[in-house]
Amino acid sequence: MIENRLKKGLGRGLSSLLGDSSKKIETNKVLVKDLVRNKFQPRKYFSKESLEELTNSIKEQGIIQPIVVRPDKSSKGKYEIIAGERRWLASQNAGLHEVPVVILDVNDVKSLEFSIVENVQRQDLNAVEEAKGYQRLVDDFNYNQEKLSQFIGKSRSYIANSLRLLSLPEEVLTMIIQGNLSAGHARSLIGLNNSIEIAKKVIEKKLSVRQSEVLVKQFRNKKFKLVSKKDSNILDLQKVLEEKIGLSVSINNKKNNTGTISFEYHDLDQLDKLVNIIKNNY
Repeated sequence: MIENRLKKGLGRGLSSLLGDSSKKIETNKVLVKDLVRNKFQPRKYFSKESLEELTNSIKEQGIIQPIVVRPDKSSKGKYEIIAGERRWLASQNAGLHEVPVVILDVNDVKSLEFSIVENVQRQDLNAVEEAKGYQRLVDDFNYNQEKLSQFIGKSRSYIANSLRLLSLPEEVLTMIIQGNLSAGHARSLIGLNNSIEIAKKVIEKKLSVRQSEVLVKQFRNKKFKLVSKKDSNILDLQKVLEEKIGLSVSINNKKNNTGTISFEYHDLDQLDKLVNIIKNNY
């Protein structure tokens, strides 16, 4: 009965992750102070307003859905939160001393999977947190975009576009996290040298995503006019590469069809990403 309620509450994606671990499900109440944050939790930003709303709800009705936890390997008697950190924070604000939990015996990769799926299904993650969660599955647990697509239930293009956001400068990513810039706005800025300045202009003028795309297109067209002597096929190839890897690309093709390709990066993270792309594909 508990298992069925858990699966229904967490959603189809999470229930499919339970697998054999569902046999080890325990329900209990533990002290709030005995819960610790999940080191793999992709969610870093919690809206003050939504946390206050949840706190008020818990004061009135208590916690309806148990927090999913696992035993903390580093501290005996403590439990690491897999899913439900916001409920835990709101419970503290509401003055609760103990909370209902479901205890699972799962490894690190399952813990991260639980956290990501629950947050994605609830639409609790901002676009940057979601992308970083996917990137961690790629970097630490050998996921590829195909496996991510099947696991999350999103298209490969959705996963690819999500990961590409991480090529933007940290200042632009912060704008997304703070809710000043949407993922749709941000995607149009990928590959621009002056993405920070354009992002600020988008926010200042309160442009729609479509208006932002028009602005970016105007900038890209100006850029291409500066190198108008290049063959149109070369320019198209440049644009395709920029959209694929999220970096500024320049192709210099000589008459004898020799030449150079250069990639412009703005920080070590972008350099690392470029190196990893080359290593993983060649």
